[in-house]
Amino acid sequence: MARKLHLKSSLSAFLKLIRFGNLVILVLTQYFAAIFLAGPKENWKSIITDINLFLIVLSTGMIAAAGYIINDYYDIKIDMINKPKRVVVGKLLTRRIAIFGHTVLNFTGILIGLIVSWKIAAVNFLAAYFLWLYSNSLKRLPLVGNIIVSALTSLSILIIALYYKKNELLIINFAVFAFFISLIREIIKDMEDVKGDSAFGCRTLPLVYGIRKTKIFLYMLLVLFLIILLLLGKDFRKEMVYYFSALILLPVIFLIIRLTKADNSKDFRVLSRICKFIMVGGVVSMVFI
Repeated sequence: MARKLHLKSSLSAFLKLIRFGNLVILVLTQYFAAIFLAGPKENWKSIITDINLFLIVLSTGMIAAAGYIINDYYDIKIDMINKPKRVVVGKLLTRRIAIFGHTVLNFTGILIGLIVSWKIAAVNFLAAYFLWLYSNSLKRLPLVGNIIVSALTSLSILIIALYYKKNELLIINFAVFAFFISLIREIIKDMEDVKGDSAFGCRTLPLVYGIRKTKIFLYMLLVLFLIILLLLGKDFRKEMVYYFSALILLPVIFLIIRLTKADNSKDFRVLSRICKFIMVGGVVSMVFI
């Protein structure tokens, strides 16, 4: 009985460590992109049962999971200040198990990608490398780490275009959307985590330039994001415009309004959740293309 409880606890800790909920969103994003962007959506059954697509999604998920593990591995002390209740490595799972899981997931993800093609394997290798580099050093630099993570987020969509080689422009549009909302969220998370980051010498955007100047930069980024959204949505049919406005444009405007009033960790945590809602809204919007 005790052994079963221990295994259950370890599994729960591992799922928490790899951000299982985020991985589910990643899987849905790639399958939605394949069905509704690459398409044609009328062939959804054959797309869902495409073994190569399954392997791409599986390998991408493994690389992302490994990225979450190595990020928490390097950030134990920082997270003990910023998010003590969410710390897994060193509390629920040993550092040795964490680094072993990271290594296995990365190598397996790259090998699975190689089954599909060397190009997919190369993309997976680069993603794994930059996720490690981000966790090891880049995330402690102003803006550089934010851009790397956002680029890798958009890459998870672009890899679908690399495989299908159809409707590339449409897929790129959604990849641009993913890049910008991810970049905005990453900067907001840095604003949320200033206390722990400051204690360990990180040089994130809000620590180097201050919260006020970081907010100004975010306003500029959000205005640019709104312009891009309007350009992307100008050719949408009527029904899509309604959805687009309700679940993407209005939340972005709400995000800007809330940002003007945000001044503590709790406020920035709420803004981060709004960004995630906008991300999910963008994924679901693929259905209406």
